[in-house]
Amino acid sequence: MDKTFLKRIWSRVARSLPGTVILATLAVAPWLAGAARAQSATAVPPLMRIVVPFSAGASNDVIARAIAPALARRLGNTVIVENRPGVAGVLGADYVAKAPRDGSVLLLTSSTFLTAAATQARSPYDPLTAFAPVALVADGPLLLAVSSTIASSKSIHTPADLIAAARAKPGAITYGSAGVGSLGQLATELMCDTSKVQMMHVPYKGAANALIDLAAGQIDVMMSNYSSIATQIKAGKVKPLAVTSVTPNPAFPGLPPLAASVPGYGIEIWVGVLAPAGTPAALVQRLNREIAEIATSHDVRVVLEPDGSRPLAVSPADFGARIRQDLAQWKRIAADRKIVAE
Repeated sequence: MDKTFLKRIWSRVARSLPGTVILATLAVAPWLAGAARAQSATAVPPLMRIVVPFSAGASNDVIARAIAPALARRLGNTVIVENRPGVAGVLGADYVAKAPRDGSVLLLTSSTFLTAAATQARSPYDPLTAFAPVALVADGPLLLAVSSTIASSKSIHTPADLIAAARAKPGAITYGSAGVGSLGQLATELMCDTSKVQMMHVPYKGAANALIDLAAGQIDVMMSNYSSIATQIKAGKVKPLAVTSVTPNPAFPGLPPLAASVPGYGIEIWVGVLAPAGTPAALVQRLNREIAEIATSHDVRVVLEPDGSRPLAVSPADFGARIRQDLAQWKRIAADRKIVAE
């Protein structure tokens, strides 16, 4: 529309209005414009996808599917979960890194996001610059467990027994993991590094295969979340020795922290939400608040509690600081122990 025509219309309207109305309108106009900009900055797209870089049914997938409907109700839009597994979570993460910066695509991932980045020679993205940390949903410990067969035959009933056995015969104790560069491998190598012992790594194609051999006594040791190993524990085929958290976990009252036998050791595995770098900060803050409140809801807590995980409410900045700290730790272990994922 012609600007001159609009000016003539406004001039006629202004002459017909009292001066106080004109002044009030002029005073309110900047506030209205600012409010409109703020609302636009926190606006969410009508369809939002939460990408899980692992297969359907995995622990991260279950958490995402507990969060999605609650987030949709709070935002007033549609939120769906999309699985994009492959290459230890890298394929799904790379997809999100290249997604629009408008909140329409989010990544729900875990500490594996960082162990993969620490051990792969080449990565399609930089984990520190390609993503905007949104919300840390929860964290919790892994369990240090041994085969019940090995526990009996080698008298390994405590973490101290395990460390003593490994120190007595370097490389004789075997441990399994989901593969080279996996979280289980790095967590176990961190234990070995901290306690100055050597164990032999036996990589598998997936944690499920490693757990089968652990239960059968084909390998001695494994670190795993409780949900994955619970069936074997209940069947008496696997014996948990400790939790990897620095302090005892209420979900596992009979298990000491590994730090009691390996001073200085302590890890808790996190689950969190990331967005592509460049997503508006105001929108990130809004999503942070919503997800933090959802994490404490009944539907999400019942998913988290079996693994001893606790919901967390931290700022995007604090989540980013934890990512940097954890990545530095895993990079150090990978370099010191010469771990390179294929």
